[in-house]
Amino acid sequence: MATGAIITLVVIAVAVVLFATEALSIDLVAMLIMISLVLTGVISPEQGVAGFSNPATMTVAFMFVLSAALLKTGALQSVAHQLSAIFRQNFRLGLVLMMLLIALISAFINNTPVVAVFIPVVVQIAYSSGQAPSKMLIPLSYASIMGGMCTLIGTSTNILVSGIAEQEGLPAFGMFQLGAVGVPLMLAGMAYMMLIGRKLLPERQKENLTERFGLGDYLTELQLLEGNELSGQRIMDSALVKELEMDIIEVVRNGQRFTLPPGDFTLEAGDLLKVRCDVAKVKALKERVKIIADNTLKVGDNFLGEKNTSLVELVVTAGSVFSNRTLKSLDFRRTYRAIPLAIRHRNEILHDHLYSVPLVPGDVILAEVKQHYITNLKQMEAEQDAPFVMLSEDRLSDFNRRQFAIVMSVIAFVILTATFNLLPIMVGTLTGVLALVLARSLSMKEVYEAINWKIVFLLAGALSLGTAMGNTGLDQMIAGGLIGYLGAYGPVAIVAGLYLTTSLLTEIMSNNATAALLAPIAIATATQLGVSATPLLVAVTIAASASFMTPIGYQTNTMVYSAGSYRFRDFFRAGVGLNLMFWVLASLLIPWLFPF
Repeated sequence: MATGAIITLVVIAVAVVLFATEALSIDLVAMLIMISLVLTGVISPEQGVAGFSNPATMTVAFMFVLSAALLKTGALQSVAHQLSAIFRQNFRLGLVLMMLLIALISAFINNTPVVAVFIPVVVQIAYSSGQAPSKMLIPLSYASIMGGMCTLIGTSTNILVSGIAEQEGLPAFGMFQLGAVGVPLMLAGMAYMMLIGRKLLPERQKENLTERFGLGDYLTELQLLEGNELSGQRIMDSALVKELEMDIIEVVRNGQRFTLPPGDFTLEAGDLLKVRCDVAKVKALKERVKIIADNTLKVGDNFLGEKNTSLVELVVTAGSVFSNRTLKSLDFRRTYRAIPLAIRHRNEILHDHLYSVPLVPGDVILAEVKQHYITNLKQMEAEQDAPFVMLSEDRLSDFNRRQFAIVMSVIAFVILTATFNLLPIMVGTLTGVLALVLARSLSMKEVYEAINWKIVFLLAGALSLGTAMGNTGLDQMIAGGLIGYLGAYGPVAIVAGLYLTTSLLTEIMSNNATAALLAPIAIATATQLGVSATPLLVAVTIAASASFMTPIGYQTNTMVYSAGSYRFRDFFRAGVGLNLMFWVLASLLIPWLFPF
């Protein structure tokens, strides 16, 4: 074996260990791969940095921008909250619809931000439907993975393998070519999760989630105005209790107080409710009010109709000008451009109005602030005699129909031009991004912020592995070994072997790095066999995404790992059967749908 091949093998072995142990971040590992191969002379400097200009890398970067533009419209948040009513009526139906919805969205935009948007919504749905979040978050992640397998732009892995094929002079994947395998696998996977996988999921107590994230109780006031849907309802039947799990600890009606009212207490227009809840429920209430365009509910002095705002938590500091003063005396609304929604004040009801609460150090004010004024509050916080510390900031997205129409038109343009080969996918996505900037849907600053640079650097660095294997002939040697072991059983056995190898490897290291490593081997194997490389590349592509057994194999699994209070073994129990089923189905479907 030549020196270059040995060096490449050593680099691959070290990279696998670093990816699996997460001793270093994946983008840093990718850059170390590239520079190691350049310094040892295995690849030239030009070949080392070629990954940054590879069409696949650029396309993935631009797809992150399209995803961010869609999220900015508030459409996904609006759709997500519509699911809660279905879950309350029929949990199983809600779970099926959620998985189908997530899969459909993930087929066309990057699944990481989709899962990020849906995690808090799914947790809230779990609360309102009496289920543990751990019963819903793994299905959320799995659905996003399965949806991403169905189109070229569904996940960066698909674009990467397609780019490697093009680089080797082979046809790129069509926009919906992977769907021939991806859609049947997705439907089979969802059926598995509903019939078997769901029963294998743990039922973690939802209190664990509250303790993990330290959600504290706030005290706030809600006033029911004429025409409010809660009027005439019993407390136990109201959305405040059934959906948002708010504790109504007092009702004031015509000057009369009803402390700790029973569940069959009937609410009336004009009632002032004193409520205990956490910040997530205040946010959920605001989003719910926005979606149904309800102006008949006041929180404090706010109708919750403000647009382009953020929820901020302000902690009163020792020696603050807030100490022993009320929000009214501070002229809080005009001075700080903030509308108070709730106050965390010693967990006691000691006041008749938010503006009349005497504040003390340690109190937390939950307020709604116009987005453009957040910078001013941060400047105040940085001053030496800062009156408060900003504990958190949570931007609230408003559903903008006009911007939604623009973004969807751009995404449709990208899909159609790629489907009918009118433009290369990279050119189409770049054109779409520029159109969004010119239409003022995004600023250039937002474009830069939207790109996940870690993935971009990972792709650019990992692509140098394929170049190194080609330069040293290592890909041909590995392909020869694969054919030696499985060739006697025919190409179908090689498809199964490649799928299984990719699937196991992607469970311990990055899916993109696995695809970059195995795709050149698939191409070399097809060349030696004298068959089409397409079925082998499809096997690598699908297997690199279909990571269900570990929380580290795919980034959406990692995201729900903490949010659902999961343990490592929970993913293995739920995912091992799914992985095996996908392996068997893919090994049968791929050779049939993509003949050699």
